[in-house]
Order: sequence, then structure tokens, then C-alpha cells
Amino acid sequence: MADVKKIAVIAGDGIGPEVVEEAIKVMKKTEELYGLSFEFEHGLFGGIAIDEKGTPLPDETLEICKRSDAVLLGAVGGPKWDSNPKELRPETGLLGIRKALGLFSNIRPATIFDCLKEASTLKPEVLEGTDLIVVRELTGGIYFGEKFRREGEHGEEAVDTCVYNAVEVERIVRQAFEIAQKRRKKLASVDKANVLETSRLWREVVNRIAPEYPDVELEHVLVDNCAMQLLRRPSSFDVIVTENMFGDILSDEAAMLTGSIGMLSSASLGEGAFGLYEPVHGSAPDIAGQGIANPIATILSVALMYRLTFGYEEAAASIEEAVKAVLDAGHRTGDIAVDKSQAIGTTAMGDLIVAAMK
Repeated sequence: MADVKKIAVIAGDGIGPEVVEEAIKVMKKTEELYGLSFEFEHGLFGGIAIDEKGTPLPDETLEICKRSDAVLLGAVGGPKWDSNPKELRPETGLLGIRKALGLFSNIRPATIFDCLKEASTLKPEVLEGTDLIVVRELTGGIYFGEKFRREGEHGEEAVDTCVYNAVEVERIVRQAFEIAQKRRKKLASVDKANVLETSRLWREVVNRIAPEYPDVELEHVLVDNCAMQLLRRPSSFDVIVTENMFGDILSDEAAMLTGSIGMLSSASLGEGAFGLYEPVHGSAPDIAGQGIANPIATILSVALMYRLTFGYEEAAASIEEAVKAVLDAGHRTGDIAVDKSQAIGTTAMGDLIVAAMK
């Protein structure tokens, strides 16, 4: 019997609780198949925490996360809280939990399932062979820089400050090089060094440490060009590393290559093995409670957790192979179904994946 691993479960808002329930079902199946052992502790986070606790990130939830080996997060946010002041918005909780847990990188794989090529807006021949990872810096840049408003010559001005230091750049870039070493050994470092001083520092740091990874082919790509090439030649990318805002935008663009943002997993990592795992998609309040959400991204986030935090490679592969088998058999939730009348629900998809696990 494996050591008991403590998992902080933060279901969140909207469809979060529905997709997390299916992911836990998959985890319990791996306990049966592989002798793994998990202990789940639930916490409030996001909009529901604002409603019940008056803050998006309650202290007790943060403590649950800190005493866990990994965090499984559903989704947070929704229009209900959009007009709240900054400190009472779910997104502020996300920024806060990343800082508090030291999670400085976001890992987002984008892999094409052959049977889902028709769901993408790109031609199948363009998508052929696409299998990439976006590594996004999470705790620096313009999202965390000083923000203020002032009176200027032409009326009110707003200022957002973008700040990076060499240490922040080096730790995320090293992580990206190490991920590339375990894959196809290609790294695209994305910046805007022709305009931004932070990008010039970024590129200098990348060039300084690149000789330590001689087996990895390094390419510098300007962010606007990268956005274009992701649509033109996505299969040429292996690992993409970039700063916070660029990564936020590019990872969503990469997500849509797959045909549905509901298919993609993500991990937020720090220095050690601890990680926070969540689907790339949002809380989708428009379909919450209807039992039609796609749980695959959350289930694949569990596979990512097994691989990156626990080293449970066999169990991770079992989950991924089960997902592929279910999709190859033609089963689809509404977001990826060509014939919407044939779509199955959240629970049915989870049950089929559990049944396919070997």
C-alpha cells in the first residue's frame, strides 16, 4: 500500500463541483487498481467563499492547502461577483493562493486527440502532430506590479507597472529547459525584446543559462509572431516559456487548437513537488447544475498531478489511455460533439472513463 497522500479539494464555483466529483471518482479507481491511497480535505474558495466567508481565500482553506501534498481545484468566478471591489473578486483569490503557496509556474499541455480533429477550427493537416506545453510565469509581471490612477494632461490616466527580476526569470526558464529535456528537446522563449525592457532582461537571462542545457534547441520568438505561428505551424512547438501576461494569452490560444478548452489540464508548480492542478476552462455558470459539463480537463489534471507531484507514471498513463479509449469509441460531451443530440452528460463521461481504466 502506498503512503497516504493528502489532497486539498477546492471545488469552487459554477461547474467546478461537478467536474471535481468525476475527477475524485477517477482517483478512487486508481486506489483500487494501483494500491494508491488518498485523503481528501475540502475547502471553500472563490465566489462561494466570498458569499459564505466574506473573502475569496479564507485562512482555513489556505491552511488546508499548506498541509496537503497537492491541490485539486475546479473553477472559480462568475458574473455574480464581476462588479465586486477588487479584494472581493474570485480572481484576486487565485492570485493570492499562487503567491501564498509559492506557485510561480503554470504548466499547460495542448495535445490533439486524432478523433477530435474535426472539433477544432483549424484544418486537420495544420493540427497534425501538435503536442506542446506552455510554461507561464505566474507571480511576476504586470499582474503584480504597482497599479494606480492619476490626473494627467489629458484627464485621468491609469498605470500598470511590469516588473521582473533576474531570479524570477531564471527559475521559470530552468524549469522549462528541464521539461524540454524530457520531451523533444526544443524550447521557444517568448518575449517582446524589441520593445520592452523586462523582455530584454528576460532574453539576457535565457541566453546566459542556455549553455547549461546544450541538448535543448533554443529559439527566441516575439510574442506577436508566436501567436501567429501557433495557428500556422503548431506542431513545430515543443515547450514554450514566457512571462505572465503573454503566457495567459498564448495558453488560451493553444487551448483552442484542441477544439475545446474543456479538454485541457494545467498544473501550477513551485520549487518542490507540491502543485495545484486545475482545468484550463472557467466556471461556465451558464451551464452549471445542468450535468452537461465536460469533466475531461479535470480528470486529465489528475493525471498531470500523478506524473508531476507523485511520480505515479503508470496510473497517469492509465487515466490518459482511458480518456483516449472513450473518445475513440465516439463518446462526447456537448462541447465536443458534432451531433449535439448524441452528447452525454458529465456523470456518464466520468463513469465511462472509470470503466475504461485498466
